[in-house]
Amino acid sequence: MARGFLYLVAVMDWHSRYVLAWRLSNTLEAGFCAEALEEALGQGQHQVFNTDQGSQFTSWEFTQVLQERGVKISMDGKGRYQYNIFVDRLWRTVKYEEVYLKAYTSVLEAQRGLEDYFRFYNGLRPHQALGYRTPAEVFYGEQDEVEGDSNGRRGSPGQETESPAGESGFSLSSALILSK
Repeated sequence: MARGFLYLVAVMDWHSRYVLAWRLSNTLEAGFCAEALEEALGQGQHQVFNTDQGSQFTSWEFTQVLQERGVKISMDGKGRYQYNIFVDRLWRTVKYEEVYLKAYTSVLEAQRGLEDYFRFYNGLRPHQALGYRTPAEVFYGEQDEVEGDSNGRRGSPGQETESPAGESGFSLSSALILSK
């Protein structure tokens, strides 16, 4: 983008690294984060939700969605980097494999590029930590036929899985990804 900032929020399943939902916004208000959360929760019931302590994640609008569904809220504290490490790694991957290479010129271009990328990330990009399987393969337990993007890459939505701690859970974070 020639000017301005865009913020990305993503909800990721801990176990499979599957991106359940994501949203892009030009503000850090809680609304776009709550929308992504609602979409992710529509894909299965989770027991634990982990995030950092950003104002959008501690807002009533956001926490109310979790409380209404009985989901435990876990927020990273000082020195508690490990809980959000999967999302932090996702940000690095998205930046180096997509954002920095494309240098988007508009919000619409960023939206379309990220949509294609997350389909690729979930459905085609193998992860060493997942035994060289894709997040979708781990999330579903089997490789399903999934819808392709405009570049022939594929991806699909998910189902409930468990965190490394044995609880069904997922993580969320936001990051500044586009600026000049």
